[in-house]
Amino acid sequence: MNAVEIEEAVSALVEQPFDAAEFPFAFLAAFGRNDTTLRRLRTGDTNKSDVGGVLQRNNIHLAVAPRGEVAALLAELRASAATTKHKVRFILATDGATVEAEELESGEPLACTWAEFPDHFGFFLPLAGITTVRQIRENAFDIRATSKLNKLYIELLKVNPEWGIDERRPDMNHFMARLIFSFFAEDTGIMARGMFTDTVSTMSASDASNTHEVIAQLFRAMNTSHVARAAADLPRWAITFPYVNGGLFAGTDEVPRFSRTARAYLLQVGSLDWKQINPDIFGSMIQAVADDEERGALGMHYTSVPNILKVLNPLFLDDLRAKLDEAGDNPRILLNLRKRLARIRVFDPACGSGNFLVIAYKELRKIEFEINRRRGESDRTSEIPLRNFRGIELRDFAAEVARLALIIAEFQCDELYRGQQEAIRDFLPLDAQNWITCGNALQLDWLQACPPEGRSVKLVSDDLFGTPLNQPEIDFDNAGGETYICGNPPYKGSQDQTDQQKGDLEAAFRGRLKSTKSADYVSGWFILARDYVATADARVGFVTTNSINQGRQVALLWPAILRDDLEIAFARPSFKWSNLASNKAAVTVSIIGLAKASSKPKRIFVGDTVKETGSIGPYLVPDQTVIVSPCSAPISQLSEMTNGSMPNDGGGLLLDAEEARALIRDYPEATPFLRRLMGSHDTIHGIVRYCLWIENDVLSDAARIPAIRTRIEAVRIHRLRSKRETTNELAESPHRFGEVRHSSGYSMVIPRHSGEDRPYLPFDLANGSYAVIGDSAISLPNFEMHEVALYSSRLHLVWIAAICGKIKTDFRYSNTLGWNTFPVPVLTAQNKIDLERCAEDVLLAREAHYPKSIAELYDPNEMPVNLREAHERNDEVVERIYIGRRFRNDTERLEKLFAMYTQMTAAKKKTDTLRRSRS
Repeated sequence: MNAVEIEEAVSALVEQPFDAAEFPFAFLAAFGRNDTTLRRLRTGDTNKSDVGGVLQRNNIHLAVAPRGEVAALLAELRASAATTKHKVRFILATDGATVEAEELESGEPLACTWAEFPDHFGFFLPLAGITTVRQIRENAFDIRATSKLNKLYIELLKVNPEWGIDERRPDMNHFMARLIFSFFAEDTGIMARGMFTDTVSTMSASDASNTHEVIAQLFRAMNTSHVARAAADLPRWAITFPYVNGGLFAGTDEVPRFSRTARAYLLQVGSLDWKQINPDIFGSMIQAVADDEERGALGMHYTSVPNILKVLNPLFLDDLRAKLDEAGDNPRILLNLRKRLARIRVFDPACGSGNFLVIAYKELRKIEFEINRRRGESDRTSEIPLRNFRGIELRDFAAEVARLALIIAEFQCDELYRGQQEAIRDFLPLDAQNWITCGNALQLDWLQACPPEGRSVKLVSDDLFGTPLNQPEIDFDNAGGETYICGNPPYKGSQDQTDQQKGDLEAAFRGRLKSTKSADYVSGWFILARDYVATADARVGFVTTNSINQGRQVALLWPAILRDDLEIAFARPSFKWSNLASNKAAVTVSIIGLAKASSKPKRIFVGDTVKETGSIGPYLVPDQTVIVSPCSAPISQLSEMTNGSMPNDGGGLLLDAEEARALIRDYPEATPFLRRLMGSHDTIHGIVRYCLWIENDVLSDAARIPAIRTRIEAVRIHRLRSKRETTNELAESPHRFGEVRHSSGYSMVIPRHSGEDRPYLPFDLANGSYAVIGDSAISLPNFEMHEVALYSSRLHLVWIAAICGKIKTDFRYSNTLGWNTFPVPVLTAQNKIDLERCAEDVLLAREAHYPKSIAELYDPNEMPVNLREAHERNDEVVERIYIGRRFRNDTERLEKLFAMYTQMTAAKKKTDTLRRSRS
């Protein structure tokens, strides 16, 4: 279950009459406990409570108290021997009127009324395996509101299916934006408390027959200036509504028709306390309401504030805070800093619902307030204009929501720093200027969407919600100051892109790459950002899929992005970008900051630490700007890897285990022609497959067997039908694999693709007399045992992850790019002996758990202790050979490897040059 589903379940529980006997089980069901678990708790099989409640081991001890005795029962639960024995994380007591709970490890308490219980569902989310709890607790209202708005939205589309078609969807989305504003306004003093919801409840019929007409009149009132109201013929009950303007209520007054259910949902949403709305994440959640693809994952996809600050802090906020500290109480320096804040532009060219812009605005307002406080001007009107927070967004509703989120953020900041009366006084009517551009960021001119320093700015004035820049414009001066480009652009890999998106990339790069067909979609934002920075006082900070800093994309993209005038100013290498889903794998991303080249120190962030360095290369490693290229042979003293043998047989030469058994059963004489086939998937998961392996000198013997003869003929026909001439030629030897790369001795089997969650790269050993390595794997024939130790090390995995990259979340192994470039020191005889012993220990530890597959052995949560210890000893020996001790982290590992690679390739180049000159 995800956070939204849990909120809905807790809300449903509270809406029902309180059932003391059923509550513990209904509560646990709301957090994902299945029927079997609940049945066993009901029967007492697994219920360990010693106070008459329900106790689930390692999770929660809860019970129902007599009316008024909740606190006493909670103390009893806390003191319970069963609570301690069974390592309970939460205790909870309720009497159906109040609820009290405690997280025992931290001691954090919870106390609320029964009706308020859904507002605190985030407190218990660890019970559902959701770890991003802090953000959810802080934003519980946003999740509740989004969930209920989603129900209203779906119900309205049922009643008004024509509003769901592409042509009408913008009208529906605009209607939802108007509702959100109305709910917010009536709970924050912008209009009278409950004014909108109460009017709809009072003036519309209970059967909802005229609900749409009532709402239409209210929207019309909010779009009519006070001087025009006398002639507007507004109903008496609508005249008192404020004039909002700003384009939000402009245009059509049409409202979708309501059913009884939709009206009930509307009133329910209006009953929420919209003062709690948090525009930091609310925008991305409400955006999902209007997105068919995202609705199924409602509330799960959002960019948390801590993650956004990982971009904004090093991009410009850290510098501003440092300047504030340096200013102290000096009024002149503080004034200059305040003027600087007013001229800063923040530009998100993939702004979605505005999360980055909202956080940037709020953080700048926080700094501005501190400046005003130190100058004795705390009540001063803000000089930071919303128009300085620019965005481009493809989807019209997201663009609307981004604008609305900024408006709400501005009001909340005014209320926080200047007081409610001043905030309300200055809030309406809204400004009609639009600074969020609705369009394709890779097809638009960023210099027009966010003009740089010294240029006049043109803003849209016709309709502030989602209007493209080619609408009527007004001019005003916004020259001066710096620009910061930031955001979280879309990540689509080359295989997932539409034809339109591939065209976008081609247009963005404008011939600066030989081909953009294999480029990640996010790279389009990087190349346009570099163009912007080349002409303006600007810096860039993007969240990006980490694949653009790995594998072949490094050599493809970064020479065009950096060239000689730009540099990576800061970076946060690969880390997990989590969401609100339970037990859901988080996407792995990096953060990259670009700026004009300078002598200033560069910064790399890892966890809570920061390292200053002279330069940062495309692999996001300190002081290493080299780009690794494929090598035809190892640069170190390593054996050469080769690709496996490719059948190119249409399946004729391949047999699963059952087919092989049937062949031997019917034709025992076929045994010499069968060998085990080992590809990537087979090797990792222990799947047994076979192939026909027929040498030329025994073809006549094999062909006497009818089943084999039939298969050979099938291969011949398959190859003749191919459109490739080289495949047609292979039909002359249909008994053989299309490409044969086979060693009769022992070989290491290296899967080309393997999951990123394994702590070590997978491999197996194959005896060439009995097994064939297929082309989905790589072969290391005639290997030396110390090479097994090197391949099995954490050091090699880190190199492969950085240099070879990934396909989706799988490591992508390459012999030419990964193994051949892997830097290894010159090994002494004793080094090799030590490494051989480590490799043997790893193999023996694996053998002790036969017949477990590699996938089972290297499951990060189930890896056998002796195998993990064998690998740890191997890592210890390998890393001491490199630097005399263990590396502190992966960043340090990469620093050493890149330094060695640079030295080794430079030495090789020098030797090659010398050799050529002598010849």
